[in-house]
Amino acid sequence: MDASVMASIPVLKQETLFRNSTWSYRIPALLYLPRFSIILAFAEEREDVVDEHAKLIAMRRGMYDPTTHHVQWSSMETIVSAQLKDHRSMNPCPVYDEVSGKLILFFIAVPGKISEQHQLRTKTNLVRLCYITSMDQGRTWSTVQDITEGTISSEYKNWATFAVGPGHGLQLLNEARSLVIPAYAYRILDPKQHPTPHAFCFISSDHGTTWEMGNFVGKESAVECQVAEVHTCGRRVLYCNARSSKGARIQAVSYNHGVDFEGGQRVEMLVEPPFGCHGSVTAFPPPRDARCQDSWLLYTHPTDPKGRRDLGIYLNKTPLNPEQWTKPSILFKGLCAYSDLQYMGVGPDGSPLFSCLFEYGTQQQCEEIIFVMFTLKQAFPSEC
Repeated sequence: MDASVMASIPVLKQETLFRNSTWSYRIPALLYLPRFSIILAFAEEREDVVDEHAKLIAMRRGMYDPTTHHVQWSSMETIVSAQLKDHRSMNPCPVYDEVSGKLILFFIAVPGKISEQHQLRTKTNLVRLCYITSMDQGRTWSTVQDITEGTISSEYKNWATFAVGPGHGLQLLNEARSLVIPAYAYRILDPKQHPTPHAFCFISSDHGTTWEMGNFVGKESAVECQVAEVHTCGRRVLYCNARSSKGARIQAVSYNHGVDFEGGQRVEMLVEPPFGCHGSVTAFPPPRDARCQDSWLLYTHPTDPKGRRDLGIYLNKTPLNPEQWTKPSILFKGLCAYSDLQYMGVGPDGSPLFSCLFEYGTQQQCEEIIFVMFTLKQAFPSEC
């Protein structure tokens, strides 16, 4: 990476994991497995940056040393089993089940070079819902499972298209240790109208053996989303933060583990560029000396309302209040796009530690995908 490309705040670690050359790389996904001190980084491998030219999903495995905070990355590999014949693989969305030890990589499979716009225009859904699994933390993978028919068969004809994530899924701390995969679908509510996007979740209560659909976030239209489990006022709730094309992010809350969400609301403090952009959110326990020990939220997203520039970090100490987000700390100045966050425990300065995988470039926003590690104190020194 060009030495002049430097973080705008102090960081512990910075490394380019995917760089455009023979292939292009987009759509980062990041998953930290604390039991093994392993970090998994995923991205779409494409012929070029165009969505219709996606091919397969690439991965790098990082061995993390919690004492030195050093990460040793393996060479990049393409996950050949994560594909359906004559389809392109898109939107990596990994989740890990702590109970069974099963790593599940969700993705969507789209036939040939059929575009999202073609499906929206013709109101013909051609996307398949797929996943592969690994029992050795991503060293080897199963054959692909297409679960479209059993999971969304009743809704399929009412959608123009859909997708998962992208970015990490979640295991909840409820009784069933439910697995949650964020998703969105363009619904055909009126055949004469353009399909409307709504966020929802795929949920498993049996450690990934079977999956069902939760209900849609209502009121506000929303596309790519992420979820975080927040502990607040003695209860656990599922928080959803979604992309919108209407100038501000959409948030919604579920009190039954992602089955139902209260109507979505705009978050005016979290601005969107024209047409919106994917962002990432993660919950984490606050510093030990915090007055209240309810969960805090961290969120990453481009900060410029005019375009995808200047990747920012936002903090919310009262996660269900959309007016309590801080102004952003700028992580990287310049062109940027999608990102994915992970909480990684306590950092060397005693404050919460995070990793982020994000798209960055000097001429265009997707020239490379950078991995960075930083602490809450580095991002928000006045808050710690």
